[in-house]
Amino acid sequence: MSEKTLILAVETSGRTGSVAVAEGAKILTERLFSGKLRHSAEIFPAANELLCQFGYKAEQVKQVYVSVGPGSFTGLRIAVTMGKIMSLAGDCKIVAVDSLDVVAANINGFGGENGDAELIGVILDAKRSQFFTAVYENRDGKLVKILDDCLMNSAEFVERFGCKERHIKLLGEGLVYYKKDFKCEGIGFFDEKYWWPSAKNVHLLGWEKAQRGEFEDALSLQPLYLRRVEVGKKRKS
Repeated sequence: MSEKTLILAVETSGRTGSVAVAEGAKILTERLFSGKLRHSAEIFPAANELLCQFGYKAEQVKQVYVSVGPGSFTGLRIAVTMGKIMSLAGDCKIVAVDSLDVVAANINGFGGENGDAELIGVILDAKRSQFFTAVYENRDGKLVKILDDCLMNSAEFVERFGCKERHIKLLGEGLVYYKKDFKCEGIGFFDEKYWWPSAKNVHLLGWEKAQRGEFEDALSLQPLYLRRVEVGKKRKS
């Protein structure tokens, strides 16, 4: 695979959105959307502007990396739809990246501010007092997922991971309003600057998958919701 392969990375799984443009493993630029939940309004204009900044056109993109969930229903649908359009309209391959992994990638090898934590947990708000979560441990400087993506409420998470011998630290957008619900002996929290997903992490993880040839079929690609979307029944007249 050429180091000059033009790549577009998209992150719209949470409140904040962003896009990044890269040549192979090298990030050229990243742009955060101007505000919360601005995905549908800004994703296409931002992508086009960043590509034009480096003299590229959308049809020159050879790979698109998208964060497919779990996360915001609307945000995930926007990113997946964009990936499908780009793939079906031209010679562009899709890589799907787990949204919880994207957040976990903010903590590179448990360095820096990790302190005494042996585990990290990602917490995203799934509404109705539930959270999308996954847990990782450090194995020789690499994050390894030991709890696969799942739905839990805060009490279940605290019962399973609080007050244990192995100290865990949490990050993720689900803590913005519910941090207090996870406070327990043995559970710590990363600084809020680490809580947010980013397109640059989508590129980081997507590039690794692309090197292994892990591409998606545009027609069958779907967001990862972890639960069925409930549709209201029509009332009988």
